[in-house]
Amino acid sequence: MTPESALQEYFGMPSFRQPQRAIIDSVLAQKDTLVVMPTGGGKSLCFQLPALLLPGVTLVVSPLIALMKDQVDALQVRGLPAGLLNSSQTLEAQRATLDAIRQRTLKLVYVAPERFRSQSFLNALPKDAISLFAIDEAHCLSQWGHDFRPDYMRLGEARKALGSPPCIALTATATPDVQADIKKVLEMQDPAEFVAGFARENLSFRVRKIGSNADKQDALLRLIKRHKTGIVYCATRKSVDAVAATIEPLAGSVIRYHGGLSDRERTEAQEIFMQRKSDVVVATNAFGMGIDRADIRFVCHWEMPGSVEAYYQEGGRAGRDGAPSVCEMLFSYADKRVQDFFIEGANPGKELIAEVFDLLCAESNAHHEVRLPVDDLCERVGNGGRKVNPMAVSSAISVLSRHKWIERFDIPGQRMRGTRILQLGKHGRDLPLDGQALAIKAQRDEARLKAVIDFAYASACRQQWILNYFGEKDSQPCGHCDGCSGRKQLANREVQADEWTLVKMALSGVARMSTRRGGDEWLPRFGKRKVIQCLLGSQAAPILDAGLDALSTYGILKREGSVYVDALFESFEQAGLVQVETEDGFPLLKLTELGSRVMRGAATPALALPERTAGAIGGMKAKKLKKGLAPEGILDEDLYQKLVAKRSELAAASGKPAYTVFPNSVLVEMTNQKPSSEREAIKIRGIGPAKLKTVLPPFLAVIAAHE
Repeated sequence: MTPESALQEYFGMPSFRQPQRAIIDSVLAQKDTLVVMPTGGGKSLCFQLPALLLPGVTLVVSPLIALMKDQVDALQVRGLPAGLLNSSQTLEAQRATLDAIRQRTLKLVYVAPERFRSQSFLNALPKDAISLFAIDEAHCLSQWGHDFRPDYMRLGEARKALGSPPCIALTATATPDVQADIKKVLEMQDPAEFVAGFARENLSFRVRKIGSNADKQDALLRLIKRHKTGIVYCATRKSVDAVAATIEPLAGSVIRYHGGLSDRERTEAQEIFMQRKSDVVVATNAFGMGIDRADIRFVCHWEMPGSVEAYYQEGGRAGRDGAPSVCEMLFSYADKRVQDFFIEGANPGKELIAEVFDLLCAESNAHHEVRLPVDDLCERVGNGGRKVNPMAVSSAISVLSRHKWIERFDIPGQRMRGTRILQLGKHGRDLPLDGQALAIKAQRDEARLKAVIDFAYASACRQQWILNYFGEKDSQPCGHCDGCSGRKQLANREVQADEWTLVKMALSGVARMSTRRGGDEWLPRFGKRKVIQCLLGSQAAPILDAGLDALSTYGILKREGSVYVDALFESFEQAGLVQVETEDGFPLLKLTELGSRVMRGAATPALALPERTAGAIGGMKAKKLKKGLAPEGILDEDLYQKLVAKRSELAAASGKPAYTVFPNSVLVEMTNQKPSSEREAIKIRGIGPAKLKTVLPPFLAVIAAHE
């Protein structure tokens, strides 16, 4: 049977999507295969179809019991021989599945990763019956991935114990570092690699900067009112309950889903949503894997997620039917403290891990067992003399279990688990832990969170930023995110010699306001607005007070005007020559490695530069403005329209034409320079002493309120 005939007979599909057929050919050729394919791209078919054509059984490692049950049920409905092995089954059911593997009456068997903790389980699997080892959600086995699960770390050893069958690893989101980790842990031999495009053309990615919870509620209710069906992701259980309670009176039936619910309650909640009995679910990130409802129109992150990978994977649950959908983050920098707490909890240091082991030994009974909740252990750490993150204690217990210094066991009739000491007579200081590796992991977690904040502050195309993060360097602006909407998107064009000179001058200005670490690596020190103001020769107080007027690049682009320079820097961001990074909550403009090479003349990439014209406004030719529209290339159209409205209000009150209050050219410069005082505003051409006290104050108030 050919793959095409199997596709039609078993799955009822007329043809493969790209690159499914090439992946299936690789698997059937018994090559190790790594697949990175966006959510909704059809990853499951890449191992399900080959499993039906291979002679033996395919073991599929899946992280969630509910997810594997749904997939097995779907296969069985099609009449396909599939089964599962997990802790929710009776011993009799597990033995029956193992017998079916031996007899080769099953073609696909889904296995929970924790099953591989048991050597007896591995011994019970008939090695000659395993044709393929498939790992779904493979990013879970990388410590640099966004959803690391310690049980996945055993899969490399498990594969060897099974006789090293061919392996396929699949995930929706993996940076180059995570991809390398997957191949290393699984010991893949010369694998075929398929990294499909990450772009989701029907998704509009947006970041809404929020000042208060009331603003968040208003933004969320607007999303629900407009898009009807969606998922609201919250960082904590407490937040889930609070958000659900807030929107229920206005949004109707709302489902809650988090780890504090029982297995039965979570299953019921998921089924209600999947059966379309409710259209909005408020959940922690525990909700999502296996959610295959095609008509989800929005995904909203109430708080910032812990990584760009998590944001993109969770956002990818919207619009699986291909219809336009929205992924919106309600961003408040204050929410960072929640993620900081999670990072601290996920990364106990070597000292805390050793201390927890010694405490467990001290609290153990005659059978070397401890039956205390984690909260009680937290109160006893350090003899109760300091407050300890309970997540960090739980993580320390996981590390000890992974190194087989302890083992965890279920206590009948209780959700709490007990702990049994295995390394009797040992002390925590004897633990063979690599403290440096633990510190590096914590730094990676912090770097991933920093990337989320950098993403939130970026002003370029959102999807292009994400694709660049995942290693796609040649993508184009999507045209419908908040970074693209309201902004004229220029196409790449041939850059003239005099324009290259301007580009190098502008990038030199970024470099002069940065600190060089060596080579093409620069550390940012100032925000985008200050960089542009310095290049334009602004005499605003923050520029002069910082001594930036002493730089050789001060005023170097003054003749070009603020509208052109703003548009120039937008094209730099689009091309990846500069990017916004955050330090201590402040968005700073960084010269990238590519930008540094362009500055030196070592690279000449395609650029979408604005057209240069000579003349009036700040050295540019003044264009006639259509009534009610902002000039092209303006950086903050929202502020510009507020200033126009204030001018109209003042003109109506005085009975004079609007231009007599301030002409368009002055509103343009006020928008781009955003003066905060009369001293700064007087430097703008068109604002003289006569208007400084009489006309200007209402405009300064508008700018202050906007900022």
